[in-house]
Amino acid sequence: MFDRLEDLLHHYEELMNTLSEPDVANDAKRFRQLMKEQSDLTPIVDAYKEYKQCRQNIEDSLAMLEEETDEEMRALAKEELNDSKARLEELEVELKILLLPKDPNDEKNVIVEIRAGAGGDEAALFAAEIYRMYIHYAESQRWKVETLEVEEIGIGGMKSVNFMITGQGAYSKMKYESGVHRVQRVPETESAGRIHTSTVTVAVMPEAEEVDVQIDEKDIRIDVMRASGNGGQCVNTTDSAVRLTHYPTGIVIYSQTEKSQLQNKDKAFALLRAKLYDLELQKKQDAESAERRSQIGTGDRSEKIRTYNFPQGRVTDHRINLTLYKLEKILDGDIQEIIDACIAADQAKKLSNMEHDA
Repeated sequence: MFDRLEDLLHHYEELMNTLSEPDVANDAKRFRQLMKEQSDLTPIVDAYKEYKQCRQNIEDSLAMLEEETDEEMRALAKEELNDSKARLEELEVELKILLLPKDPNDEKNVIVEIRAGAGGDEAALFAAEIYRMYIHYAESQRWKVETLEVEEIGIGGMKSVNFMITGQGAYSKMKYESGVHRVQRVPETESAGRIHTSTVTVAVMPEAEEVDVQIDEKDIRIDVMRASGNGGQCVNTTDSAVRLTHYPTGIVIYSQTEKSQLQNKDKAFALLRAKLYDLELQKKQDAESAERRSQIGTGDRSEKIRTYNFPQGRVTDHRINLTLYKLEKILDGDIQEIIDACIAADQAKKLSNMEHDA
C-alpha cells in the first residue's frame, strides 16, 4: 500500500508542476483533465502527508522520552505519542478507503425510475411521496431535476415517473436508493383503520452517453403521436409525443413532457440509453462471485431495502439494520444520514473483501 502511496505522491507533485506551466491552460480539454486528476488525488495525498507527519511525530516523541529527564516534558511527549498513535490508526483506515477502486459511474448524472408496486392507488400515492422526497434531497444537494416521463392517477398519485438528476457525484449517493421501498400505514380510504402494506420500486441508473451505449437504428421503432392528459392548451393539437420501441429488449419509452417533438425524442433516447447501460451493469454484477459483490447499492432490484412505518413514525433500512424515528423529515428529503450509513457499510464490505483476497 505504501509503495503505491509514494508513487501517487510523486505523480501528484509532477501534476502540480505541469499545472503551473504557463501554456497548459491554452489546451482547455487537457487542462480540465489535469484539474480533475488533481482534484481526485488531493484527498489521498493530504491524508498520506498527514500520515507521514504522524510517523515523524511518533519518532520524535520516542526520542524525547529516551533523552528527556524533566517529568513535565516527558508527560508532554507521552501525550503527543498517544495522540499521534491514535491518529495514525485512523489515517491507515482512511487511506485504505481512499485507495479502494472507484466506481467509474460515481460522478455521473442519474436517471431515476419510480414505479408503484403492490397496493393499487395507495402504492401510487406513496410513489409520488418518494418522488417528492428525492426532489427535496436533490435541492439540498443543489442538483438539478428534470422530469422525463410520468404516468399519473387522478388522486395525486403516480403509477410511474422517470426523472434525471444532474449534479456532481449524483450517482455516488443516489445509487444506494435502488430497490423496493415498503410503506405501512392506514390509507385515507380505509374506514376500519387497518394498516395496509404497499410497495414502490426504485431504479437508479447512471446517465449513459452515446459512447457508452451503441444503439442500432434498425433495432428502434419511433412513433410520434398527440400527447394526452394535462399539459396545456396545445397538448392535444400537435404530434409532439414520442414512443420508442427497442426490439432486442422489448423496452418501450414514451415521452410527452415537452411541447417539442425533438425535445421529447431526446429525452426518450436518454432514458433508453440509461436503461440499456443499466442492463449491462446488472449483467456484470450478476457475473461476479457472491464473495466479491458488494450488497449495498448494487443489490437486486427486487430486494426490499427500506420500510416506512407511519404508525410508529420510523424508517428502517434493512440492508444495514438502521432505524430512525424521523419519518416526516426523511420524506421531506432528509436522507443523508441513511446514505452516509450505506456508504460506510459498503466501504467496510469492500475493505473486508480486499483483506480476504490479500
